[in-house]
Amino acid sequence: MNFVETLKLALSAIMAHKLRSFLTLLGMIIAVATFMIVLSVLQGFNAYFDEKIAGIGSNTFTIRRFSFDDFKDTDTIAAAQRRNPELNFDDLRFIADHAQLIGKIGAKAGGQTRDVKRDSETLQDVQISGSEPIIADLEKRDIAEGRYFTETENSNSMRVVYIGKDVANKLFPSGNALGQEISIQGIPYRIIGIQTAKGTVFGQPQDNFVEMPIKTFGSAFGGLTRNRAPYFVVTAKNDKQLNDAVEEVRTLMRIKRRLAFGEKDNFGILTPDAISGIRDRVFGTTFLVIIFVPSIAGIVGAIVIMNIMLVAVSERTKEIGIRKSLGARQPDILKQFLYESATLSAIGGLIGLIIAELAGYIISAMFLPTKIPIWAVIGSILVSAAVGIVAGVYPAWKAARLDPIEALRAD
Repeated sequence: MNFVETLKLALSAIMAHKLRSFLTLLGMIIAVATFMIVLSVLQGFNAYFDEKIAGIGSNTFTIRRFSFDDFKDTDTIAAAQRRNPELNFDDLRFIADHAQLIGKIGAKAGGQTRDVKRDSETLQDVQISGSEPIIADLEKRDIAEGRYFTETENSNSMRVVYIGKDVANKLFPSGNALGQEISIQGIPYRIIGIQTAKGTVFGQPQDNFVEMPIKTFGSAFGGLTRNRAPYFVVTAKNDKQLNDAVEEVRTLMRIKRRLAFGEKDNFGILTPDAISGIRDRVFGTTFLVIIFVPSIAGIVGAIVIMNIMLVAVSERTKEIGIRKSLGARQPDILKQFLYESATLSAIGGLIGLIIAELAGYIISAMFLPTKIPIWAVIGSILVSAAVGIVAGVYPAWKAARLDPIEALRAD
């Protein structure tokens, strides 16, 4: 008996008991759907994360008041708050004047949410921040309309702003936001630039912001201190010199702050590798969980498939006897039941994959883009079939070993 004939027999046996077959597949459907949904979210997040790192630049790092190690527990946070002074423009100038391996350096400050108004329209909880003009180059801003700040506008604390697409669309629904005025805390600001829409990430809008020159930000919101204190964005001259540039900046900050040898840094440096390392540590554990949970459902599914195949062998004992009496060999019977078990399980994997794809569309629309890699699609079907084969080995062996005379006597 060839492959096609055996497969046809397996499919006809499955279709003869549709409801039973579907209930048998539930375990495999749940296992594959669960695995693929979580995997697609992780893959989508990693792709988004890598895209943002690439967009900022793999040779870009930031200097901040605190490092990740300062947030281990409440004691380390309290100690860091006492030990780490706020960054200031003296620190920035010292680095800019003495560093040999950095390309550019600029300051940013933020941490404010305010209502933004235009005539009678009000947009609540808008993120307000300040930046030096060089930040547009450092962070590769995608400007849809207008331009970014100039050094003159920053030096003179001019009331100009660069806004996100949501602010432009909601306060100026008819368009033409460029050159118009908005007000924050009763102070008018002229719009000089609008950023290209970015959408949402984890349900959080990325286009609901107003950015102004950092000196304007400081004068408007009570000075560049506390949660408004600046942090620095730095680029190395090239990717190969990133680690050397980071160490050079670390050394210069220690010199500027007169830290003794062996004394802990009282500032933090955040690199792309450090961010990726945190992501991998967090999601590495998650990945183990998404392997473990579907595995349990897969084992349960395999047990159900084995049980149903044993029932099928009992129900079709006379059929097996007839086939054997007509010349079917043990390998033919074995292949028939193995194909049936594998096909049944593979169909469950395919249904689970379809469910995961539909769930992915919903998640992408509401939270962040999801991504199911082709290797996972192929692997899920192959693994499902393999589970079916393993689950069907004993029932198939039992069917193949039946004595044809005894099988023909079965009721």
